[in-house]
Amino acid sequence: MAAMTMARSIAKYAYEFPVDGMPDDLKTIVRNRFLDSLACILGAYGAAPVRASVAYASSIPGGTASIFGTTLKTTPECAAFANGVMVRFLDYNDGYMGLEPGHPSDNIPACLAIVQAENAGGDELIAAIVLAYEIQMRFQDAASLNKQGWDHVNYVNISAAVAAAKLMKLSEAQIEQAINISLSGHLAMRQVRSGTLSDWKGCSAANAARNALFSAQLARHGMTGPAPIFEGRMGFQNQVTGEFFLDPADFGSVAGGDLAIRRSLTKTFPTNGELHTAVWAGIELRNRIGEVSDIQSIRIETSAFNKRVLADGADKWRPRTRETADHSLPYNVARALIDGDISIESYSPENITDPVAIALMDKTTVVVDPELTALFPKHLANRVTVTLKSGESLVSEVISGPGSVETPMTQAQFEAKFRKMAVPHLSEGAQESVLDFVSKLDQQSGYDSLFAAMAGAAG
Repeated sequence: MAAMTMARSIAKYAYEFPVDGMPDDLKTIVRNRFLDSLACILGAYGAAPVRASVAYASSIPGGTASIFGTTLKTTPECAAFANGVMVRFLDYNDGYMGLEPGHPSDNIPACLAIVQAENAGGDELIAAIVLAYEIQMRFQDAASLNKQGWDHVNYVNISAAVAAAKLMKLSEAQIEQAINISLSGHLAMRQVRSGTLSDWKGCSAANAARNALFSAQLARHGMTGPAPIFEGRMGFQNQVTGEFFLDPADFGSVAGGDLAIRRSLTKTFPTNGELHTAVWAGIELRNRIGEVSDIQSIRIETSAFNKRVLADGADKWRPRTRETADHSLPYNVARALIDGDISIESYSPENITDPVAIALMDKTTVVVDPELTALFPKHLANRVTVTLKSGESLVSEVISGPGSVETPMTQAQFEAKFRKMAVPHLSEGAQESVLDFVSKLDQQSGYDSLFAAMAGAAG
C-alpha cells in the first residue's frame, strides 16, 4: 500500500480534530488572540490599504460575511482579505518564530468569515483557530521559506485552507484537495519584504487567506488539485523549501496540552516582533544616557536572521515608508532612544524623516553575534551598546520581554491594548459590547453584534 501523502495526513488530522472539549485555559488563549486581533483592526481603520480593500469589497455586495468598521456584507473571500489587511497593517498582531517567521493570527479573519457564512457557533470558531495555529506553526518549525526567496504567508495557504475546510465540514478527501489547490496555485515571493516595503507587505497574508477560502470552496464542489503537492517531482519540497520532515502524528492534541498556539507570541509594540527586545534595550538605555545629543555611536548586536532581514540594506537606514520603518532595526532603536517608547506615531512621516533619528542611524552599526544567533529562534535576543561622547559605554541586553512564552501578556494587558486602540473610534459603550462578546466567544451563535460594536454601535 502506498504511503499516505503529507497533504492527506494533514487532512486526516484536521478531519479528526475535535470541536468539543477545549479546556478553559485554551479557550482563554484563543479569546486573548481574538481580542488582540480586534485591537490591531481598530488601529488600521482609515489606512490607505484598508480603504482600497474595503472599496474593492464594496464592489461585490450581497454576501454573507462582514467587514469591520462598516455595515457592508460581501463574500467570505473579500471579507477575509479586507479584515486580514486590518489585522496585519500595524504589524501589531501576534507572531511566532521557528525556522520560518510568521503571524498565525492571520488565520483569524479567514476563520471568522467562514463562520459567518456557515452560521457556525463560537465553539467551532475556537476549534478552527486552534487548528489553524497548529498547522501554520508546525510548518514554521519544519522548514524555512525566506532563505529560498519565498514569503512566509505560503504557510497560510495551508493553514487557512484547512481551517476553512474544517468549518465547512468537508470530508478528509476534500480537505486534502483544498490543501493541494491552495498551495499549488498561490505561491508568494519574498520580494514583498525586501528593499522599500509597499502596502502589499501587510496584504500578502490576507491574500493567502483569501486564496485559501476560495480553494476550500472549490474542493467542497468537487475540484481536485495537483498531487502529491509536497512530495511530487515538481512539488513544494523540490521547488520551494527543500526536503523536510513533518508528521501530524507529532502535532498537538486537545487532551495533551501541547498545542502550538500556546507558544505563539504577542506584541507590546506595533513593530516587527524580532526587534522587540532591541526596543526594550533602547528604552532602558534612554533612562540612563541623559540627552541623545551625548551619543557618539550605537552598536546593535543581533542574530544572523535579524541582520539579514532587519538591517539588510540602505533602505533600513533611510526608511521612506512605515512598512520599511517598522522593519528597520536601526530606526527602531534610534526612535526608542529618542522617545523612550514605540507607538503608532513612531512611524509618522514626520518621525521617519526626523533629523535627530537620521543622525542616530548614521551613528549605528549592526553586527551578528554568534551567542545571540545560537539563542534564536527560542529567544529573540538583542544587545545594544551606546558609547557617549565622554567615552563611557552603556550596554543593555534583553533576551526576552513581555509577550514571550516566558512572560506572556496578561488578560489586563490585552484589554488595555484593545482600549488604547479603541479610544479614537469606539465609545465606552461600544468597547464594553466588544469585550463582553469576546468574553463569551465560545457561546456565540451569531456575529452581527460584534461587527456592529466594532463599527461604533453600543450594545
